[in-house]
Amino acid sequence: MTSDEIQLWTQAERLELADFLDDLEDHEWGVSSLCGDWTVHEVLAHVTLSNRVTLGQTLLGVLRARGDWNRMTADLARERAARFTPAELIAQLRESAGSTHRAPGAGPLDPLADIIIHGQDIARPLGRVREVPTKPGVAALDHIIGSRFYGARRRLRGLRLTAVEADWSAGDGPDEIRGPLSDLLLVSTGRVAGLSGLAGSGVARLTTTF
Repeated sequence: MTSDEIQLWTQAERLELADFLDDLEDHEWGVSSLCGDWTVHEVLAHVTLSNRVTLGQTLLGVLRARGDWNRMTADLARERAARFTPAELIAQLRESAGSTHRAPGAGPLDPLADIIIHGQDIARPLGRVREVPTKPGVAALDHIIGSRFYGARRRLRGLRLTAVEADWSAGDGPDEIRGPLSDLLLVSTGRVAGLSGLAGSGVARLTTTF
């Protein structure tokens, strides 16, 4: 896996999400996403910030949020959603799909993980399906599990994740969770509602572990 390959995967996911969002109805933009209490509109606004936000904006946002990173991220997303319509944000997502700029502190795989996860955050509550391509999905999942930022190590302690459509597994067990990459990506980032594709002894732990 090279940096060029990661960038091409990220670009493809951004363009495919833009195409997916073109079909949304007006009322769907106000639906609550899987990402905290953000609406679909606000998740899209956040996604467009990933290759636009500067170090100065980030530092100012952290100060305004009194050091709370999650609050800062939410504030920036809501401010951007208030400034731009969904159509304008889709255009921004499409026009900067190939950008290599990353948010301060982000590594090469963070934009890929971000766009895949947030694509699911949008699609699932709308009852729509967004498939996760195998190689990019595995790369994103490995990155999320290995990164301290996402908190997956604590979240997945005592669990083993196994993908059903790829030769991939991770974790020390003893309890196993089997499912499609899309569901395992959501589990690894703490999103556990409505994951009907999961099976295994570890599923029963999700309501108490997360």
